[in-house]
Amino acid sequence: MSDQTPKSAFEIAMERLRQKDVQDGVERRPPTDQQKAAIAEVRSVYNAKLAQEDVMHRSALSRTFDPEARAALQEEYRRSRERLISERDAKIDRIRSGEAGV
Repeated sequence: MSDQTPKSAFEIAMERLRQKDVQDGVERRPPTDQQKAAIAEVRSVYNAKLAQEDVMHRSALSRTFDPEARAALQEEYRRSRERLISERDAKIDRIRSGEAGV
């Protein structure tokens, strides 16, 4: 009998994905310390931008009573958050891929 415990579905799926990556020639490299620092900096900056956006949104909502205007503010806030999150994720992807000039 084997000393190994049974694998979870997650572990089995991850093994299959790693095998598929090897077959497809995908190289997995852990991030360097410089990349980790750059990613942390990007996350920090964008967390601050998102927090600022949240404060500004709450402030605008507290001054607005018209339901249509509030709905417009909500939509603008949602789009702005999506844009910031997309920018953040794109920068992190560029750092991970090793592109210069991030």
